[in-house]
Amino acid sequence: MRFDARFLIAGAAAAIAVAAPAQATLPQVATHLRGMQTMTADFTQTAASGAVARGKLTLARPGKVRFQYEPSVPMLIVADGKSLAMIDYEVAQVSKWPIKGTPLAVLLDPTTDVAKYGRVLDPGKGGLPGFVTVESKDKKHPEYGTITLYFAPDAKAPGGLSLSAWRVLDAQGNVTQVQLANARYNVTVDKSAFTYRDPRQRSRAGSKG
Repeated sequence: MRFDARFLIAGAAAAIAVAAPAQATLPQVATHLRGMQTMTADFTQTAASGAVARGKLTLARPGKVRFQYEPSVPMLIVADGKSLAMIDYEVAQVSKWPIKGTPLAVLLDPTTDVAKYGRVLDPGKGGLPGFVTVESKDKKHPEYGTITLYFAPDAKAPGGLSLSAWRVLDAQGNVTQVQLANARYNVTVDKSAFTYRDPRQRSRAGSKG
């Protein structure tokens, strides 16, 4: 079964679950985001179909991220500071979206106001006990869907929080989950991580006529 990575960037909302009052949670999340200049982590992604893929996440604010999938997945997702690109090497196709039009804007775009788009989900009402919950979505664009981010308390991470997972619900009702492990913050990352080989160039070079 071919893995479909499009669900990772479906939607334009974010939610974070926590067992704390809303007044305390949103400022804490904002502090975490302001203090997170870079991040690396291992990720495991489960698509709505049940397909599972793993890889390495590299993030640098503002606006840059790379999801490097395992070799068996001919897919790459990269944000270069302006747009988020999904590169499908199997069919030599590149699709792009403005970062602000994706759910990852809450992580990548420092101008995104968590308090404006987010709401806390209490445990038992959508929140996950033991974690920090803010549900955020663009009410002007419900077709973008909803994403839920889960932060675990971590005294060594920015703002005392560490991103552990997120869950995306797209406009068609499909759910995709991403779990993170071995997160490291504010480490040196290579600028080349946010570039990619365009498969369309090779395709055009090999075409005839």
